[in-house]
Amino acid sequence: MECTDRQPFDIVRDILKVIEELNTLKDVDAILDKVLDEARTMTSADAGSIFLIEGDHLRFSYVHNDTLFKGTEASKHIYTDLTVPINEQSIVGYAAMTGETLNIPDAYELPENTLYSFNKKFDEDTGYRTGSMLTIPLKTFQSKIVGVMQLINAKDSNGKVRPFTPYHIQYAPLFANSASVTIERGIMTREIMLRMMKMAEMRDPKETGAHVQRVGAYSSEIYQQWARKKGIDEFTIKRKKDTLRLAAMLHDVGKVGISDVILRKPGRFEPHEAAIMKWHSVYGAALFANTTSELDQLCKEVALGHHERWDGKGYPGRLPADLSEARGLCVEEIAGEAIPLAARITALADVYDALISSRVYKDAWPEEQVVAEILRGRGTQFDPDVVDAFMEIQDVIRAIRHKYQG
Repeated sequence: MECTDRQPFDIVRDILKVIEELNTLKDVDAILDKVLDEARTMTSADAGSIFLIEGDHLRFSYVHNDTLFKGTEASKHIYTDLTVPINEQSIVGYAAMTGETLNIPDAYELPENTLYSFNKKFDEDTGYRTGSMLTIPLKTFQSKIVGVMQLINAKDSNGKVRPFTPYHIQYAPLFANSASVTIERGIMTREIMLRMMKMAEMRDPKETGAHVQRVGAYSSEIYQQWARKKGIDEFTIKRKKDTLRLAAMLHDVGKVGISDVILRKPGRFEPHEAAIMKWHSVYGAALFANTTSELDQLCKEVALGHHERWDGKGYPGRLPADLSEARGLCVEEIAGEAIPLAARITALADVYDALISSRVYKDAWPEEQVVAEILRGRGTQFDPDVVDAFMEIQDVIRAIRHKYQG
């Protein structure tokens, strides 16, 4: 969707087509990625970022940079933990506070009487040169601001940085405002998932919102690396990554069916308690038994299979279609690629986070020890290809762990 000298009707039609595509996405990160990609295409911008409003601050939420980020480098920067106050001191803060779109021809040449200032730290750290900037408040049709999008370094047909044109300034905010409703929906979907897990957390103090955020992010990034190595196209990767993150966040939702006596036990389980606890995977799958969407199916696969092992020695095994007919957990071993891919990935993400995090019954393991344990499980507990993908994105894994602390 590139802005040229086409008729306004054609531009609006293309914007509506992109909005329709956005409405098929579920997780807020996938939505932000698509919004930023389309806005950059529309304005020929080399880079861009999106901040979302949290209280009286803006939280850095997504970033693109064609010049700097290659391969997994982009994913690492997506998980940068940064907040900016909503006030007149910063460019994005000013845009959020006033609701004004700011067109800046050169970030280093702001007029002397300008209230806001440009933070040069990113450029100093990376060697990047920020020139033109178009900063757009993300407003819904009810004029509610959900965030700010910043497009950086518009380029001409020769790849030279230039100011954003009047054409960009007219149509990019129109697209941003149309997309804001979808972004708000993505935020609400994420919050609903976290509320569901908060319900489980109220009963199981060992589970936290940060844990499910980390497991969801680990799983989506491991999948992306795995899929790229398998030669899967980027469109498919983005759509599967979108739903996998949400499904992985709900991996332990079945714990709502386990007795408080077991869930709230501070120490390790006795054998009979551990056997009862294993049923949480079955209960979780039962919540999604009547699948009505791809997300439901993925949630069912993850909930049921995230404790399976590559060698077939996990649980609960293969259960009958009618869960009420199950007489024991392991009706039949399930191993290798018979375990759904989403469950194989979430299994590794969950074990990694459990080992590297503190629990009431153990201290956090050092990173080197956790990684060594994952490698020891390659080909027995874990899918070898999933382990390899995990090992290749350790910088991304660390960035996720740092962002979702707690």
